[in-house]
Amino acid sequence: MKLEKAVVLAAGRGTRMGSITESTPKPMLSVEGRPMLEHILDRLATAGIREFFIAVGYQHELIENYFRNWRLPIHFQIQEPVNGTGSAALLAKDFVGSDAFLLTYGDILCAPEEYLRCREVLNTTPETVCALAVKAVDDPWQGAAVYETNGRIDKIIEKPAKGTSTTSWNSAGFYAFRSVVFDYLACIQPSPRNEYELTSAIDMMINDGLDLRISSIAGEWRDVGRPEDLAAVNNQA
Repeated sequence: MKLEKAVVLAAGRGTRMGSITESTPKPMLSVEGRPMLEHILDRLATAGIREFFIAVGYQHELIENYFRNWRLPIHFQIQEPVNGTGSAALLAKDFVGSDAFLLTYGDILCAPEEYLRCREVLNTTPETVCALAVKAVDDPWQGAAVYETNGRIDKIIEKPAKGTSTTSWNSAGFYAFRSVVFDYLACIQPSPRNEYELTSAIDMMINDGLDLRISSIAGEWRDVGRPEDLAAVNNQA
């Protein structure tokens, strides 16, 4: 199965970065002298992506101006209001059409091989509708704990209390989806944080008995969510 479209969620300010994002949206923060978002697009392109959809919001002009003449087609759409990852992803429905696609957050850096692995997991069976990248950690309390049986996802617990998880799998922030996800994104309700969450659609698919599988990270990966993460990724350069 060809998978040549990617959706990147890059609308938020990145409040965990503090004052660093007062004048620069998080996806445009510098990594090795270039915007973090450009590294993501380059790596997706290496993995075979040929067309991009980027959901933008906070200081979207800076992102659009930088990438206006980029080497591959990019479709921008403003998320207004910026009210969750689920509503941001739903904006890409017309762009995706009936195709399978990759979706990533705009602060996740990983090797191109991880995107390819995620695609191959989606191809496990025609019935598989989602491959969710996961990273093994000591305790997934800072992210989303992913429970699975023989690779098939049973449940996801967002921000579990520290020490309560019996799984080491933490959601790694990118996915390969079939287009059926948009049917579920259109039905989600606001979360306790009053946001429309992508994980709400994933929960609904699991509850409906659809086949969702994990794609375990084997190589380079980093969530650049905090100032110390940005410093670390630049110090590695």
